[in-house]
Amino acid sequence: MNHIEVNFFRTMSVDDCFMGMSNTKTYILAGSNSAIAKETAIQLRSQNHRVIEISRSVPEGENQFQIEKYELGSFPKIEEKINGLVYFPGTINLKSFGQLSMQDFLQDFSIHVLGAVAFLKSYLNQIEKDGKSSIVFISSVAGSVGMPFHSSVSVSKAALEGLTKSLAAELAPHIRVNAIAPSLVNTPLGERFINSPEKLSAIEKRNPLRKVGAPIDIANMINFILSDQANWITGQVIGVDGGMNHIKL
Repeated sequence: MNHIEVNFFRTMSVDDCFMGMSNTKTYILAGSNSAIAKETAIQLRSQNHRVIEISRSVPEGENQFQIEKYELGSFPKIEEKINGLVYFPGTINLKSFGQLSMQDFLQDFSIHVLGAVAFLKSYLNQIEKDGKSSIVFISSVAGSVGMPFHSSVSVSKAALEGLTKSLAAELAPHIRVNAIAPSLVNTPLGERFINSPEKLSAIEKRNPLRKVGAPIDIANMINFILSDQANWITGQVIGVDGGMNHIKL
């Protein structure tokens, strides 16, 4: 007796096609040309999330926008709902207090703090108020640890940390707001501090874990804070710094 094999095929619906993409979210990264932002974008896209990038650099691909300044009115209009914002722009303007001009303080504050305010104001109304959406700012260990030659950076980052906590209270329970506070990371912005074996060794010796951070170290934490796995975390300034903020050796 011959056996007849019968197979049944079901036509896939549109819902079926997108079944595996139901967790896809939309994130906007400001200052997306930074090394940490690039690594963050790679991680988010690898999880099938949509990433919209904004920077002062010439756009290189889809969903990338160029702006001249991080100020209100400069950010592109984006109509869709947003699940998260991350603000990366910053400076490392290290001088003695006597060498820092008022313009230095104003410029750093404008980039670190007022730019973040303008970015958030530009998109706050489009953030999903579902208790899962997340805003992330990038602070610095200098925002809470007294360090010589960091007056201007410290003023700006301390203000950004204050903004983080205030907004976390104001936007709860609908939107989470946190800041990541790295120590020195091996990026083009910080390269001049570690561009010789002697400089690198000196920086490493001051770090409890005896290392300089990599962009992926910070991006890993950003990715976690944006995710639903961190849905009970808000109002925090999280140090990713090799222990610099709390450990003195």
